[in-house]
Amino acid sequence: MTEPAETTAARAVTETADTTAARAVPEPIVEMRDISIEFPGVKALDGVGFRLLPGEVHALMGENGAGKSTLIKALTGVYAIDTGEIVIDGEQRHLTGTADAQRAGIAVVYQEINLCTNLSIGENVMLGHEIRGRFGIDWKATHRAAVDALARLGLGHLDPHRPLSTISLAMQQLVAISRSMVGDSKVLILDEPTSSLDANEVEQLFGVIRRLRENGVAILFVSHFLDQVYAISDRITVLRNGCYEGEYLTRDLDRTDLISKMIGKDLDTLRTLDAGRKSRITERTDDPILVADGIGRHGAIDPTDVELYRGEVIGFAGLLGSGRTELARLLYGADKADRGTVSIDGDRTTLGSPASGLAHRIAYSSENRRDEGVIGDLTVRENMVLAVQSRRGWMRPLSRREQDEIVDKYIAALGVRPANPDLPIKNLSGGNQQKVLLARWLATQPEILILDEPTRGIDVGAKAEIQAAVAELSDEGVSVVFISSELDEVVRLSDRVLVLKDHRKIAEIDVDAGTTTQTVVGIIAGEGAA
Repeated sequence: MTEPAETTAARAVTETADTTAARAVPEPIVEMRDISIEFPGVKALDGVGFRLLPGEVHALMGENGAGKSTLIKALTGVYAIDTGEIVIDGEQRHLTGTADAQRAGIAVVYQEINLCTNLSIGENVMLGHEIRGRFGIDWKATHRAAVDALARLGLGHLDPHRPLSTISLAMQQLVAISRSMVGDSKVLILDEPTSSLDANEVEQLFGVIRRLRENGVAILFVSHFLDQVYAISDRITVLRNGCYEGEYLTRDLDRTDLISKMIGKDLDTLRTLDAGRKSRITERTDDPILVADGIGRHGAIDPTDVELYRGEVIGFAGLLGSGRTELARLLYGADKADRGTVSIDGDRTTLGSPASGLAHRIAYSSENRRDEGVIGDLTVRENMVLAVQSRRGWMRPLSRREQDEIVDKYIAALGVRPANPDLPIKNLSGGNQQKVLLARWLATQPEILILDEPTRGIDVGAKAEIQAAVAELSDEGVSVVFISSELDEVVRLSDRVLVLKDHRKIAEIDVDAGTTTQTVVGIIAGEGAA
């Protein structure tokens, strides 16, 4: 039986990583020694050490809040260190800003791609490095340099004159990497580079990473996808609660041990959740709380039927672009359907706005945490009470006592860390920001809760806590629509799974002990009924 191409590729990358790790260890290109950074109310890093070798992919692992982002920002000059030292290429450096880090050969590409979509591919690649002539920028020479920079990463097929906005998110990610390497950087930091990519796009990115590794570039790789970490990395450093836990060769650290080191405990939470959900039989004797009959929107989602019962978790499964989010937005009222009908508790209704969704006790947590979720300059408290205040009306502000009741309840229930409601939410890790968003909507006491990618970009410990919270809400009678690109999450949590492809519903299955991710994948691949 022939192996899938992705499996073969992953094995090849792993073998390459093992071979690289087995070589004599060169001098580190980066050494961070005894690094400590403290913010008001929280010690983000406490005596942390880290080293990065040339020609290796080094994964930085830890829960949200473990200190990964803080360590990266210290290395890129965003944060000043309180104690410790940073040595780059054998020279101690005092980094006072990102320009210092760039001059030292440090480049970074963040999860949220920071490119200019109104410019061309070539203009983005050469931004800040344009070639100048006697009369200003020499655009012909600049675009030729862009072609060379793209070709070095195997991207020579891209037309530098093409608008950046016309290429996929995955290709934009590669353009961002090409831009970061224009200055011949020695170190490349990739922070969650695959969070929005499908399997083929991930493999394309990995091809670029391999090429850079072969050229001696040191790559710091941050990802919450364990399969990807084991496929591409040579070495792993684990942080926990702002402290250094250890450095390991990837080949010597199995996944169970890695997770235990990250969270300081085993995976009993997920195992208990698996057992509890698989043994549960959802009662559907009552009428459904929501019935969508042929609901759709031209160009977004074909007419679709959905029934949702009290206390039920229904999963929306499908590839990126399948129509999962589009359907969820119609069920909430974020977008208005142009066909079909919706009934709630047996009464026909129109969901034409988020306000109408909230009025019907429907809450929706968007997949776009940055632009449609957290408000970075507000505190944790202000973000958490936002939906309750909106529903109540701005002329009737919540008292401090009412705010405290909400905030204290959900900080404790969801384990938000640090447990300081007056910190700006932008100072929290991604996983803890996600918990605050979940708390925002739980505070409205919804009857229907729609969660779109609630665990994207967060660690396994925070995922387990959020999944456990979803299961508990379901047990309390809240109906949940759960959307995730990670099919194991969908199968673990859902009583039923609605499968979408190409903006239409292709199947609906009841989840039992025999349902696996392969069940869903087979339906998507074959478009067959379960």
